[in-house]
Amino acid sequence: MRDAKQVQSEQDENRRLERGSAEDHVDRLRAQWARELPDLDTEPMAILGRAKRLANLVGPSIEDTFAKFGLDRGEFDVIATLRRSGPPYQLTPTEMYTTLMLSSGGLTHRLVRLEKAGLIVREKSTRDGRSVVVCLTPTGATLAEKAFRVDMENELVFLQGLDAEERTTLADLLRKLVASLEEPRES
Repeated sequence: MRDAKQVQSEQDENRRLERGSAEDHVDRLRAQWARELPDLDTEPMAILGRAKRLANLVGPSIEDTFAKFGLDRGEFDVIATLRRSGPPYQLTPTEMYTTLMLSSGGLTHRLVRLEKAGLIVREKSTRDGRSVVVCLTPTGATLAEKAFRVDMENELVFLQGLDAEERTTLADLLRKLVASLEEPRES
């Protein structure tokens, strides 16, 4: 006798086939787990497993894009954060590591490399002579924009398997999920 999880798995598979969707790596993993642990609901893998798989598939290409500009992803994140902050393209280290979700030590290491490359400068704050602001240089601003434009061009290629409506729907659903996870949780 089939249990509810097996029936649900078969229904999911039938819907996938009706939509003409090709089987992917995550489908194969879920099928293996369904065979081995038929009582376990692997639905989270259908979404979160695919998000991880997607990041793994596109990550190397994104890294290669930034490498062509002499940057790693973390360094790009720093100069991009400064660039999108708007003129005068400067933030305090605290504003940066909070935005980037880095430790202050991790940020400091990146700032040293970017400063040596002439992409940022660290200056005393005009508001408070004891604190420092990180400023994007004109060279850094130009590099951030060029790298971001190429990155977006390349990333668009990865989305060609979806039409415009599907991309919008997927973006809306992912936004909803991320927003629900970003909300403060009550203890």
